[in-house]
Amino acid sequence: MKKVNRFYLGVISVILLSCSHQNKEGIRTTAQSVYEDVPYLQDFSVRYDLKDSIDLAKVYVDRNKVIQVLSSKGVLRTHDGEFLYPGVLMADKTYLPLTEKNVSGMTLFQDQFVYLEDKAVLSNAWAGNLYLKHDLPDANIITAGSHFDFMISDGETLQFLSKDKGPWEEPLGDDRVMDIRYSESKKIFWILGQHSISSFNTTNNSFKTTQIEQNPTSFALLGDQVIIGTGDGYLEIDPETGKTIGEVHNKLPVPAITCVEAIDGQLWFGSAQGAFKLREDGKFDYYYGKRWLPGNVVKHISKGQDGSVLILTDGGLGKIDFKKMTLFDKAQYYEQQVRDRHIRYGFNATLVDLDNGNVDSGRLSDSDNDGLWTSMYLAGEVFRYAVTKSDDALQNCRESMDAMEKLYTINGVPGFPSRSFDRSGYLDILHDPDRWHQSSDPEWDWKGTTSSDEAIGHIFAFGVMADLMDNDLKDRAIALIDTLMGHVVSNDLYMIDYDGKPTTWGKWNPEYVNARPKNVGDRKINSSNIIAMLQTAYHFTKKEKYKEKALDLMENYGYLENLMRPMKDIGVASDDADDWSKMLSESWNHSDDEMYFLGYWGLYNYALNDTLKTKFKAAIIDHWEAERPEKEGAWNIMTALTGTDEFDLDEAAWYLREHPMDLVTWDIKNSQRKDIEFIAPNFREQTIKEVLPPDERPVQRHNANMFRLDRVGNDGGEEYSAGDIWLFPYWMGRYLGIIGEPKS
Repeated sequence: MKKVNRFYLGVISVILLSCSHQNKEGIRTTAQSVYEDVPYLQDFSVRYDLKDSIDLAKVYVDRNKVIQVLSSKGVLRTHDGEFLYPGVLMADKTYLPLTEKNVSGMTLFQDQFVYLEDKAVLSNAWAGNLYLKHDLPDANIITAGSHFDFMISDGETLQFLSKDKGPWEEPLGDDRVMDIRYSESKKIFWILGQHSISSFNTTNNSFKTTQIEQNPTSFALLGDQVIIGTGDGYLEIDPETGKTIGEVHNKLPVPAITCVEAIDGQLWFGSAQGAFKLREDGKFDYYYGKRWLPGNVVKHISKGQDGSVLILTDGGLGKIDFKKMTLFDKAQYYEQQVRDRHIRYGFNATLVDLDNGNVDSGRLSDSDNDGLWTSMYLAGEVFRYAVTKSDDALQNCRESMDAMEKLYTINGVPGFPSRSFDRSGYLDILHDPDRWHQSSDPEWDWKGTTSSDEAIGHIFAFGVMADLMDNDLKDRAIALIDTLMGHVVSNDLYMIDYDGKPTTWGKWNPEYVNARPKNVGDRKINSSNIIAMLQTAYHFTKKEKYKEKALDLMENYGYLENLMRPMKDIGVASDDADDWSKMLSESWNHSDDEMYFLGYWGLYNYALNDTLKTKFKAAIIDHWEAERPEKEGAWNIMTALTGTDEFDLDEAAWYLREHPMDLVTWDIKNSQRKDIEFIAPNFREQTIKEVLPPDERPVQRHNANMFRLDRVGNDGGEEYSAGDIWLFPYWMGRYLGIIGEPKS
């Protein structure tokens, strides 16, 4: 049985209020802005796939909310369909006599369907009384006017039909009719030809033709403006002279326009590579791929019901809905998304092997980063519990904590966290013996080679839990902090795997860390992370060995200097550096960004003294400054923990609002766009001047490059969990007090 996704989705609004931020002890720390969570407009798509290979021409919805599509095989209608559960287009047999007619054109009049067939213009509304005969048997273009007036054409001749007036006919000569529009205010039909724009005034039957120089593909009326779509952009023309008004607009996502439509004062465009809407700021909202549309070749766009927009493509119909919701509403939807299909033994997991995006067809997969993705989800649920005292959040914490604890007990290596685990027999561990191993319990296998990503994620989540929980989970978290850091300290700052050797990435020893050149990121990240981890361990266990080790590293091995090194100094290793350092510094490592910011929780909150805390704040803000172009919601929100007045709250809220509801890995392509400004290749792998909204780029986690433009090859094969991607930053923002409670 299908799952019904009900969510309340309202106008985009960021209201920044100056207020006092309080930490968990209730002590005034600084004045920070707060995002007021008022409703905004959230867009999402409901798709209706085309099962047969037929041509689609027009789509409309009537006053009864019935959607019909004109096709080469007659009139179709939508069947089923809701968010994430596509419906289909199928033959409409509602009016059986209509199926016997050769319907070649279709329009709306008074929000009722009107059809054009080879003998007449007709409708089933108004008791079927609309029936106007014509003598253009090949007519396929129809537009409604006022008072049951219609203009039709077969491409060569125009014919005006009316219930109250006599017919009128005019050949277009050497030109050919492409489309017809009607201006209600002027009582004029506008006719677009391949080389002309013509008008027919219904009050006096006057007809006028003006030659135009452009090669139009489509047109629309925006008030009294005539907007022409071409193969290289769009323009406004003066219908009296045929001359262009203003400039030609061709810096578009796709300049070759297939159709254009004015809906509620906004211009929508279709192309062979998706659809796009012109925004008030002159930029475009781009709808590409199956996240939004069943096909990318757009045939027709029309106004839907309840604020939706209907986009007809070669693969079917995409209905873009715009619903009012708050960030809290979005969080409620995502909470259910995670629990419904992304919990594997308590881990926050990815759904893989989807059949063309069907979220009921996938399987839960293990990951090298099960502990890391779960750490962020777990921390988010701890923040949620701290804010709401929700029993549901508390139970989610318990279940994920059970999984995290099992990572330590399943492998038999004291203090060593596994990457993941699964039931025996499910995986062929003989083909991956370096990572998968049999547990002493014959029912289970576990994955080794654990990395520093997992370690810092674990310590972050356990630290948050130890700080904010007031029950047995607090003690369990402190025990795991001590377990992991006890292992690391007793093994000379290495994580030691089952074979008695350090894992590839679990290395914080000065001999390894300081072997990297000063400008190589690993030297800075490993220093920052280990100090954060040791401080967290000391803060909660009060064991002096952790404090002593942290001070020793900072005072005698340069770790304070390492972690304070400005981000502008991080770059490519010199030619005389070792091969490992060269490999580590080929480009900016966005996974390092994730590790840094997760570590900042313990680096700043549990600093050993106020002098260090001041220094650490400066290091965090320096990193945030480098990250600002990415508009990464989680990192902007994490920076707020320092109490700084400036942390790009509006960009963090933008990230949360603009994130797509659909987290399926649909193919995404932006590199062909003409409306974005590309920049030269660089170390940070920033591809364009300004980052695209999350709902226009590939779905990805926080460790990915936010300037990535394309993703192809796994179209609809996986669904990511919102647990780490969205819920973690949202609930952290709620806990820090920079995202307010929802407002109606």
